[in-house]
Formats: sequence, C-alpha cells, structure tokens
Amino acid sequence: MDFSAISSVVQTVGRLLTQEVTSLMGVKDQVEDLQKELEWIQSFLKEADARKVDDEVVRTSINEIRELAYDAEDVIETFALKVAPRRKGGFSNVTKRFACILNEGGLLCQTKCEIQKITARITQLTRRLQTYDVKQPRDGAGSSSSNQRRELRRPYPHIVDDNVVGLHDDIKKLVSILVDEESDCKVVSICGMGGLGKTTLAKKIYRHSHVIGGFNRLVWVYVSQQFQKIRVWKDILSGLQILNYADRERRDEELAEKLHNFLKDNKCLVILDDIWSIEAWDSLKPAFPVAMNTNSKFLLTSRNKEIVSHADRRGYLHELQCLNDNESWKLFQKIAFSQAHPTENIVDPKLEELGKDMVYSCRGLPLAIIKNAKSYLKKGKAAQQIEHVLALSYDDLPPYLRPCFLYLSQFPKDYQIPTEKLIQLWVAEGIVSSTEDEGNGEVMEDVAEGFLDELVERCIVQVGERDPTLKVRTCHMHDLMRDICLSIAKQENFLSIINDSSLSPSNTRAVRRIVVHQHIHVQRIKSSIPLRSVLFFWSPFDLGLEPGQRDEEDFCCLVWLVCVMLKWKRSWKYMFGKFKKLRVLSFEGDMKGYSGCKLSSAIGNLIYLRFLNLRGIQFNWPKIPSSLGNLRCLQTLDLRIFGLVVDMYSYVPNKIWKLEQLRHLYLPESMTDETKLKLHTLTNILTLINFNTRNCFVANLSKFTKLRKLGICGPFDFKEELDKNFPIIAMKIEKLPDFHHFSSSIAYLHLRECELVEDPMPTLEKLPNLRVLELYVYAFIGEEMVCSAPDFPKLESLTLYGLWNLEE
Repeated sequence: MDFSAISSVVQTVGRLLTQEVTSLMGVKDQVEDLQKELEWIQSFLKEADARKVDDEVVRTSINEIRELAYDAEDVIETFALKVAPRRKGGFSNVTKRFACILNEGGLLCQTKCEIQKITARITQLTRRLQTYDVKQPRDGAGSSSSNQRRELRRPYPHIVDDNVVGLHDDIKKLVSILVDEESDCKVVSICGMGGLGKTTLAKKIYRHSHVIGGFNRLVWVYVSQQFQKIRVWKDILSGLQILNYADRERRDEELAEKLHNFLKDNKCLVILDDIWSIEAWDSLKPAFPVAMNTNSKFLLTSRNKEIVSHADRRGYLHELQCLNDNESWKLFQKIAFSQAHPTENIVDPKLEELGKDMVYSCRGLPLAIIKNAKSYLKKGKAAQQIEHVLALSYDDLPPYLRPCFLYLSQFPKDYQIPTEKLIQLWVAEGIVSSTEDEGNGEVMEDVAEGFLDELVERCIVQVGERDPTLKVRTCHMHDLMRDICLSIAKQENFLSIINDSSLSPSNTRAVRRIVVHQHIHVQRIKSSIPLRSVLFFWSPFDLGLEPGQRDEEDFCCLVWLVCVMLKWKRSWKYMFGKFKKLRVLSFEGDMKGYSGCKLSSAIGNLIYLRFLNLRGIQFNWPKIPSSLGNLRCLQTLDLRIFGLVVDMYSYVPNKIWKLEQLRHLYLPESMTDETKLKLHTLTNILTLINFNTRNCFVANLSKFTKLRKLGICGPFDFKEELDKNFPIIAMKIEKLPDFHHFSSSIAYLHLRECELVEDPMPTLEKLPNLRVLELYVYAFIGEEMVCSAPDFPKLESLTLYGLWNLEE
C-alpha cells in the first residue's frame, strides 16, 4: 500500500506550522487538529504495512484518505501563499494589509470551514480503521496474495530443471570458489532480479560432483521473506541429520549453539535459498561460525546485493546477467520445439517467427522465456506466473521505497532515466522526506540518492550509465519489471499514462498524475480532481501532426500557420488555467521543439509548482514572463529554452530572487544584455547552471553556501575564492584564472568550448582535491599539453574529447 501522499502532507503541514507560523495565524488550531488525525493514520498504516495487512476496507480507506490529504494540502498552502506576502513587515505591506483586510477575513473563514470539513471526514475514516485491529495475529504474518506468491515459488532441491542455458561458466566459477580450501571466503552470494535463475544455478551447484565430494554434508534450506529463525535452524539441523527429539524443547540459544558448534567442527555447505535482507541474515547468523576458522561455507541466493558484504567482508558476490539473444532463443527451442516436435528438426516458419517474437519480449529473463515457451505449447498463464515472481520484489519493499518504485512506471519503455532529474522529481513530489541534517550536510537529494541505490541493490532498477565517481547517471527497469510496476501503479491510482487511444474521462478521472507518451492536444486532458503532476514525453505542440490544409502557396500556408499558432496559444492558456494545482510540469525526452510565439504569462497561475522543466522548448521570442516570480514554491527550474533562429538570445526577468525555495536552477545558455539577475536570496541553491558575469552578479556566489554544482558560461573572473566542494562546469572561458582563484575543495571540473590557448594543466594540477577532470570540445585549442606525474594527487578520472588541435 502506498501512503506517501499522507506522509507528504504531514511534512508540509509540519513545515508550515514551524517555519511559516505567521502565515497560518487564524487557522493554526484547525491545522494542528488535522495534523494529529493524519499522524494517527500514518502510524496505523505503518503498523498495518509491517504486518502485511491485506484488507479491502484498509485499501479503500487509504484511497479516500489520500485524496482528502491532497485536498487539505491544497487548502492550507493556498491560504499560506495568499496571506504570507501581506503579513511580512514594511510600511508598504502595512498599507496593503489595511486595503486587503476584508478580503483576508473572507479567506480566513473559508479556509477554516474547508479544513474542518476535511478533518471531520478523516475522523470518520479513522474511526472505521480503529475498529480494524491490525495488531491481531495473522497466520504466518502476511497477506494471502503474498503467501500464495511465495508458495508458488518454493523450490525443492531434488527437482532439477534440465532446460538450462548459459550457466556453464557461472557453475564452473562458483564451484571453484566453494571447494577451494585455501580461500578465506566463507559466504558466496548469487544475486539478481527475480526470474534470472538464481535458484536454478544453486541447484546445479548443490548437485555438482565436485561439491558433493568436497564437503562432508550438504543442506538446502528455503528462507523466503516471511521466515521463522527457529524453523530455519531446525531445518538445517534436520538436513545435517543431527536433529533429535530433545531439540524440539530446546531454547533458541541452545539450538543456535548446537548448530554453530557442528558447523565449526565439520566441513558443511549450507545453501540458504531466497534470503531477502540483511536483517534476515543477522537474525540467523548466531548459529553460523562465519568469523571463525572453519571449513564450512554458505551459499546464498538473494535479490539484495548488500547481504554478502555484510555477512562476510571476504565474501564473494556473483551477479547473474540476462541471457543474450542466442542463449534466449536456444532456451526457448529446448522447451517449445523439442516437445512440440520431438522426432523432427523441422519447425514451421510461422511458428518460429511467433516464438522469436515471444523471446524478444522476454528481454533475456530466463523465467519469462520458460513460461512463454510452455504457454506457446499449451496456452498456459505464463504472464500471470511471471507477475507472481516479480511482484514479490514489490511486496518486500519498505514503505519509503514503494512510491519511488511506482514513480518509475511513468517513464516510457527502454527510456534511460536521468537520475539527477529523477531525484529532483522525487523531492518535488514529496516522496522523499523533507528532513535535512544540517550537521553532516545531508539534504533531501542525498536521501533520494540513497533510495535509488537501494533499488539498484535490490535488483529492481538496472544501472544504465555511471559517472566517473561511480554514481548512477542513468537507470532503467527491465521491461517485465516495468510491466509489474505499471500494473501496480494503475491499481493504486498512482498515475495514468495517456495517448490518443487511451484518453477518455474514465482513464483520467481519479488520478492526480498524468503522463503523456504520444502527441495529444492539451485541451483533451481533463480530470475531475485537481492534477498535481503532468509529464510530457511527446510535445503537445507538433507542426507535423497538426491537421489541416498546408497548401504550397505562400498565402494559404501562412493562414494555416497563423491558425496553428493561435491554437497553441490557447493550449498554453488552457494548461496554465486548468491545472492550477500542479506541483510538477515537465517536458521530458527529445520530442520537443517549436511551441509557439512565446511562453504565456498565465504560467504565473501555477503558484504550487515545485518542479518546472521547459528545457528544449523553442519559441519565436524566447522571453520568460515576469509572472514567473509568482511561483514561490519552486524547487527546480529549468529555463533552457531556445529561439526560432539559431543563436537567438533568451530574456529572463529579474524575478528569480523571489523564488527563495529554489534548489536547482538551469538558466538559458545565452541571455540578452537586458537580462540582469539578482540571485542573492537563493540560499538553498544546490545546482546553478549557465551562470555568467554578463547577466548575473559575481558577488551573489558568496551567498550560495550550500552550492554543490556550478556551471559557468562565458568569461569569468575568480576574484574571490570559492570554498565549497562543488563541481564547476566552465563554458567559453577565454583565459583560465590562476589556481589560487579556485577553491582548494573543488573535486569535479568540466571545461567545454573554452578555446584556451595556454595549457591549462599547470594550473589544474595544483588543485589538491580534484578527482574528475573533463576537457570537452574546444576546451583547449593548443597543440601541446603537459601533465606532471607527481601532481593531481587525487585525480581519479581524466577525459579528453574533441581537442582537435592536440598533437602531444
């Protein structure tokens, strides 16, 4: 169950009560009552989730509470945003307060009434939930659907599948590690996403002649998510043939000691199949002599990569990979064609084509190939069985990771997700906690990055590309895992993906997140409840897809173009007028481009926006309206728009200083001389790209005490030393300053199109903490570059690309 919305509202209300208390004067009591109700519900849901409660009453109540929580957040933030500016000090604001006092009184009464109605409805729901005792014991602790999925997956070591492809090298490698008596490795772990064949590989090793001959005793135990340590210990004792009647009455400590001593004194191989977490290992490890001088070893299968390093610092992690195309087809043939035509080698070409299509859809996942091959033969329920396996990964996720996982479903198939943008979206949506630790410098983005790493460690998310510091730069999901993710997201009304064929009132009626994967006109997006997020992966503005007569005659073509422009202008106004409660508005991917004459000033209506991405959008006149200053909740703002003509400069009004909650700001690459931006109020800024001294003030940099990533565009004079450890991305710098102008803490430096004539290395090699250095196209236009060996004491990565004149 996803209750991230409730957690998000609790955090928002808490922040407003502590940081914006003046803004809530007059409704503070009502807001506090609402907060108490939401906190109780949050505690209840955590308890219900921990005990795997799967009940229709709970699910229905959660959906209703989530919508009420969203409504409450809208009401409270509306009041705070409209009243806060009037209640700030200053003579001008005092006069405004007298002028607007009646209007504020009406807003106060309306807000009180709406909050009380919402609180009363939530109170009714909490009373309904209070009658449902989540603390009552539930056989085996787990929902019926989860238990069924686990039972379907329970393996039996005596049943070995002969239809195995692509594991020969894996078996050889792991067997050699396990039987090596000189190795200090006591724990070996086979890891990978569900359906990769971890258990199949473990069975092959369990029955391998070298393993049978290399150990005195072997034992196989199935652990699973919902296990009891006493049951596991007794299963191991039974498998080792040392369990007696007296053991049934022994205390936990006595059983652990008996097993521990036997494994220490004998040479045993214990296979723990399907162990899910570090906590599960910690619960079992008192009976395992891993840290002692013993000949016994442990083989684990898991979806979690972290367990082996936690269990044994000398342990070995073996990551299973998906099959390649040839291996996938070979596996499919072994199952489908050998059974369909046992005495013939000839396969009907049409059947073969169908089989290859089925294999392609599996993307190298062995379980999916096997199930599809059996379905090919007898029309079985392959898809449902695969879903059962992969859904176990979702069942095991802690509550804080579930909305992160579901959020990934909105990205298109095969889409490489930029993790920097993903993390910013998680933060903007309230999926990541707003708590920040000023003591150790940890911010929400760090927490979100940890969440992503955990999804990777659990083999749910696959890494596409890493940066030179080995952080995840792009990621994606296996197609079948994405199908599961999307299925669950739709079940929980987490989002709706729409296109021309799926767009209908029923598809968008009860969701607050909409994702557009194909070209549609904005006016066709309708919802009965306020939308909170709209992501476009295909621009709604596409000349090539606009209907109508495009005559070759200039006049007719001009008339058609004018009509299209007017239509697009109405689209922008519709979007900014109908979607006023949006928290996220983003134009993603490459399907962007020309979008009309200019950005509508109606964008100032979206006062709740946290995330606004306009990157890549093209206008006749690339001018940002001054109403941008109304968006005081913005955390991420990407203004990298373009003009219709190449090298056309963009205009940005001096209103960004009003956006005091900004954390990530991306300015246009080229701005007009009229653009003069004061940014001194952006004390929360973490990322600032395309900063330049022609349009910005150098003195403002000293205000950015939290800045981590800085992009510099154009000539720059380092007159004051920068003392924070952030990357510097320098563009079109004519002359590199001396090293003492750079902060000694700089760890990440990008130079691009700087056209440096002098060798920059004598300066850069003096930076003591520089770890990554990248010189891209025309960063240096000289012929010779010299790097001294003793210098660059901490450099880990050096990239030279597009330095066409470089000879030596």
